[in-house]
Amino acid sequence: MYPILNVSVALTDAVNRFGANCFETLEKGSKMALQDYQTALVTGASSGIGAATVGMLAARGLTVHAVARRRERLEALTKLGDVTPHGLDLRDRAAIYQVLGALDIDILVNCAGIGSRFDPFHELDPDNIDATLETNIGGTVHAARAVAPGMVARGRGHIVNIGSIFGLHAIGSAVYGASKAAVHVLSQDLRHDLKGTGIRVTEVSPGRTDTEIFATMTDDKNVQTGMAEGFEIITADDVAQAVVWALDQPWRVNISLIELTATEQIPGGVGIHPVPGRK
Repeated sequence: MYPILNVSVALTDAVNRFGANCFETLEKGSKMALQDYQTALVTGASSGIGAATVGMLAARGLTVHAVARRRERLEALTKLGDVTPHGLDLRDRAAIYQVLGALDIDILVNCAGIGSRFDPFHELDPDNIDATLETNIGGTVHAARAVAPGMVARGRGHIVNIGSIFGLHAIGSAVYGASKAAVHVLSQDLRHDLKGTGIRVTEVSPGRTDTEIFATMTDDKNVQTGMAEGFEIITADDVAQAVVWALDQPWRVNISLIELTATEQIPGGVGIHPVPGRK
């Protein structure tokens, strides 16, 4: 009996020490990360993931620059805290460098993006192809390029790119998938290009999320509604919380990639689609 008692006491002491260490670590961690930063810039901030991220960062006391084409929507975000709206189209490269390049930004969250139309690839409108690629790739790259010099000069910063499971798995929608695959590789390579600077880079790749992106994919209201029905879809807040969690890690921790989907959504898989008339 006595050896068991001794082991029990020792185990209890170890658990208590482990718990104390955990609380100490959490307490130290809470003094790092977001509290080391002062300013954030969020693109695609007029709705969805972008708007949710603006709200969460403003609630944490950061000065947030909210960027989107629809400035009238951005005005509402100013009620959430120290939020400055910027009406800007990320397809306008000159405006990106003129406006964003003039700001001292510690955190960049690249949320701006549109979905490619549901039309078959061989029927896609070339203008829609260009809009998707220029917004999802060009806007993301140039926004990062505009604010990175200031981050490097100050020796602190965090770039978060919103990708998609379409960029990680072969799901369909070739143009949209290609644009998000580019965001994935960009995020991976930025860590190499920014080595030695202390700048952190994170990609957050959600699955189907209840946002307005469905309206960029189809004009059919029934299809738009159906995209969010039949299962418990993740929300813009779910994704924004993942963004803030990555930002809030101690500086020594770089969260490179977060892939999150609804529990009932499983990406990838193998489909067999026989061609009519073939044996």
